[in-house]
Amino acid sequence: MISKVGVVGGGQMGGGIAEVCAKAGIDVVVHEVTAEFAEAAAGRVGKSLTKAVERGKLSEEDRDATLGRLTFGSDLAAMADRDLVVEAATENEELKKQLFADLDAIVESTDAILASNTSSIPITRISQATSRPASVVGLHFFNPATVMPLVEVVRSVVTSDEVVTRAAAFATDQLGKVVVHAKDRAGFVVNKLLVPYIIDAIVMYEEGFASKEDIDAGMVNGAAHPMGPLTLSDLIGNDTMLFVAESLFEEFREARYAPPPLLRRMVEAGLLGRKAGRGFYDYTK
Repeated sequence: MISKVGVVGGGQMGGGIAEVCAKAGIDVVVHEVTAEFAEAAAGRVGKSLTKAVERGKLSEEDRDATLGRLTFGSDLAAMADRDLVVEAATENEELKKQLFADLDAIVESTDAILASNTSSIPITRISQATSRPASVVGLHFFNPATVMPLVEVVRSVVTSDEVVTRAAAFATDQLGKVVVHAKDRAGFVVNKLLVPYIIDAIVMYEEGFASKEDIDAGMVNGAAHPMGPLTLSDLIGNDTMLFVAESLFEEFREARYAPPPLLRRMVEAGLLGRKAGRGFYDYTK
């Protein structure tokens, strides 16, 4: 049973993971790079919990209890006593490797699990930054983590059976998530299928085959998707989409993963999607 969780990164994903864990009765420490960022992360989680109260999905008592299980700070040394640490930093391989090297030196228990929320980077490459690669696993939550039921458990070629079993049990038994197991290839299960779909939609719009409104409406009303592919790219973050597409293309060298020029232009123009307040519906050709 995991009783102490650390989350490295308090952004949209990290904050959501921390909230889910704290709601499940787990003591959670969230790390951010500065005290100001840590304070902002605490504010976002607090706002999310208050909205849940307002919507009748959480009692005030449970909100307060959840907040009481959350600690936010900027000292990575606070991860020392954690049973499980989930890295939810920016999708940058070198940054993740450095964080895992630091966590390897800080986290005291030899039984602790070091997990990455990466959506595209192979776990084997990340685990090589540590002296305990058998303890490194992928725990890929989906956005928003407070709502989406899925967690991908990704084992590297050296992740131990025990760690995979414990990580899956944590996600299912303690957090109430649905787990799928994936091999350690870029994109895992969901993004290996999802990214080409979004890329095709971007290319379709870029080539003038259909308007962005009709592309999204077509998939919502014709395929029963909760949102269209361009809206989904904005939700994920167009910069994240670009990085994931680049990672998949680098690994598989298949044209279906090649980032479309429009996506690059969007990122260069700062049209990063919901988190930036500007995305595909602000773009004009």
